[in-house]
Amino acid sequence: MKFGMNLLLWAGGVDDSLMPVLESLKAMGFDGVELPIFDLDVDNWGKWGKKLDDLGLERTAVTVRTGDDNPISADEANRRRGIDANKLALDCCQAAGAQTLVGPYHSALGEFSGQGPTDDEWKRGVESMTEVAEHAQKVGVMLGVEYLNRFETYFLTCATDTARFCEAVNRPHCKMMYDTFHANIEEKCPKAAIKTASPYLCHVHISENDRSTPGTGGINWDDNFDGLKDVGYDGWMMIEAFGLALPELAAATKIWRRMFESEEKLAKDGLTFMKEQVAKRW
Repeated sequence: MKFGMNLLLWAGGVDDSLMPVLESLKAMGFDGVELPIFDLDVDNWGKWGKKLDDLGLERTAVTVRTGDDNPISADEANRRRGIDANKLALDCCQAAGAQTLVGPYHSALGEFSGQGPTDDEWKRGVESMTEVAEHAQKVGVMLGVEYLNRFETYFLTCATDTARFCEAVNRPHCKMMYDTFHANIEEKCPKAAIKTASPYLCHVHISENDRSTPGTGGINWDDNFDGLKDVGYDGWMMIEAFGLALPELAAATKIWRRMFESEEKLAKDGLTFMKEQVAKRW
């Protein structure tokens, strides 16, 4: 098992001002960090790969797509922008040494049609992701497709559909991830959802129901950790929490009030919680 921290708690990118945070996370005992790859500058990520090597922090990465580069869009040019952006994000991952690229990059975040996904959208999504997955294999980065809750997307919103999506793409570098926050909204049973995801499961976000410190809210943690143990999961457990540090991110994640004492304490307490839960079971 590896334990990580998503850097979106502090920033929407990585620059030198984040070095004290990275050093602190390493000192706490984190194995790695999740990089927000919204700036698709391959050379810059190559430089950060070397800095993170020096710090001894492994990394995964997260990215999203928007209405202007939507891989399921009916507009061919829009769809092509989405595919190309995902492929460029994978190039950035390769440069940074990120093992896995996770996120809801299957479709546009926060864009809604007023109905569920159509057969044509599903077909376009599978075709788009197939091309991206073939590029992922070339650059040696795993795709961890993320389903979200119904208030953030309409394309993939549960483990069953996401596993079916991965099966349809049918490429070795297209897998899926599981997020306790989204599952808490959408799944009737965490254990059942994890079992459904397990043939493709490559990454897990540990996220409380209010997006603050894991272990302090209403998530059914016993069922989640028991479910992960039952399927033999032994990959990344990555804390994903959000605060008010970045106004645009706070708006996107609908965080309107502060729900933790400090970012550092959230990270430290969250790491302790994950390790305690794993020690009980593995």
